[in-house]
Formats: sequence, structure tokens, C-alpha cells
Amino acid sequence: MKKGNGKGDELMASNYIRFDWAMKRLLRNKANFAVLEGFLTTLLNEKIVIQKLLESESNQEDEFDKYNRVDMLAENSKGELILIEVQNNNEYAYFQRMLFGTSKLVTEYINRGEGYDKVRKVYSVNIVYFSLGSGKDIVYHGKTEFRGIHQGDVLELTPFQKQTFKVDSVSQLYPEYYILKVNDFNQVARSPLEEWIYYMNTGDIPDGATAPGLDEARQRLKLDKMTKEELNAYYRHLDNIVILRDNIYTERAEGRAEGRMEEKREMVHNMKSLNIPLDTISQVTGLSIEEIKSL
Repeated sequence: MKKGNGKGDELMASNYIRFDWAMKRLLRNKANFAVLEGFLTTLLNEKIVIQKLLESESNQEDEFDKYNRVDMLAENSKGELILIEVQNNNEYAYFQRMLFGTSKLVTEYINRGEGYDKVRKVYSVNIVYFSLGSGKDIVYHGKTEFRGIHQGDVLELTPFQKQTFKVDSVSQLYPEYYILKVNDFNQVARSPLEEWIYYMNTGDIPDGATAPGLDEARQRLKLDKMTKEELNAYYRHLDNIVILRDNIYTERAEGRAEGRMEEKREMVHNMKSLNIPLDTISQVTGLSIEEIKSL
């Protein structure tokens, strides 16, 4: 579904519905939970059964967020919370956004007066279509550990705590974060998780893909199952994503051009202060004599 051009990631139609649109319109239907359950099972490496979808204040969206992002909050069969967010365009403070989202869930889903043992486990699953941070991998997992500053050992739970909380490590009590940098995947899918990332990146599902949930996606997320009105709305969604990305690309390009011009202004001022001939300044900066005189 995605092809690169000179300005950003162009989107084009394929046989299957784009994942963020499916999350917004289709996967919220209980009949389609199997698709999402398959993805989460593949990612978290344990069987995930969605009991229900929940509403969170983070689901509120403004006009920009309408196309730029989509999120879904699910509760699994163990009572744990799973926040899935798709972000289409760059957000420089996205790491803090992830922290804010999980922190709100921890406080929203505990009743006043309940003990801290009732704090819910939270998974934050982030599917990003932009270059987040600096790293070579396409999937990152973050969790909380307490490591001794003198001995280097990891602080563990007591046997009583393990039995009470039904977990094996302290990190399992804290929110866990997953980041899928799907735009960076440009190879053949060799694992179930890579098959999912391939679909998220391209909008296509390889014939031989066997990852949990993808067979259901083949059946339920095909474009030809949509009505004409749904297709029109879907294609408008794709067009708006392209426009948003192009706008951001243009703003960045203009910002870089302005930055380069500011550097040239400073260079010209410095060279003028050294009484360097204008024609020499012109050769060095690429500016005309008239432009140099006006600075």
C-alpha cells in the first residue's frame, strides 16, 4: 500500500484494508477480534483473548489526529490493559506521549480506596510510520528493572510476592512498551511477527503467511467487502494521510532552507567584518553581490 516518492510515503490501494483504518472502523467489532488477538499473540508471545474494548480519554481526537493517529484500548482475559496506538506522522515527544498514556491508564483503571495490589498491568503497543529515535532494529521492547548500583544484581520478588501477584519478576508488574517501526521493514518476512509488520507496511498479506490473525485478516479486511460509501471514505482517509505527510515534509524542507540561509547570513557578516572582497564572499556562499550587500 505504500510506495516512496521524493517527498514522503505515498499510499496506494492494495487488496487489503490499511491497519489503522481497520482499527478505527472494523476491529472494534467483536466479530473481528480474532484479527487483533492474532497480532497481539504474535507480538507478546502468549495467547491473548480480548474480553472487551474500553474507552479512555486518550481516545479523544482533534481534526489533525483524525487521520494522523488512532488508538484502541483492550482488556484481555487476565484483566490486563493493552493500549494499541498507530501514529502516522512524526512527533518529537512521542516517547513522553507513551509514558503519559500508560500513566493515565494506571490511574484511570483503579478505584479510589483500592490497594496498590489492584494496579492493572499495562501494555503499550506503538505502531509508528515515522523514524522514532535512533536505532537499527524494527521492533523494540521496553520494561522496568531495578539493578543494584554496587553489585549489578536485579532486584527480585520474594516467593510470597510471586505467589500473590502470579508473576515471576518485578518488571512484569510495570507497564511494558513495544515499538514497531514498520516503515523501516524492507525485507522478506521470515517470522510471524515480520509477516504482520509486512502487512502493516505494505497493506499486503503474502500468500504463504501463517502468523496468527492474518488468515482472519484475509477474510475480513479485503477491500472488496466494503460498500461504495465505505470505499470512498477509505480513499479519502488515504489521501488525507498523504497530504498530512507532504505538509510535514514541506515544513521541514522550508525549515532546513531557512536554517541554511541563516548560516549564510552569519558567514557573510563575519567575512565582511574581515574586509574580504565581495566577489570572494560570493564565490564562497553562492550568493550574488546584490544579495551580499543587502545582508
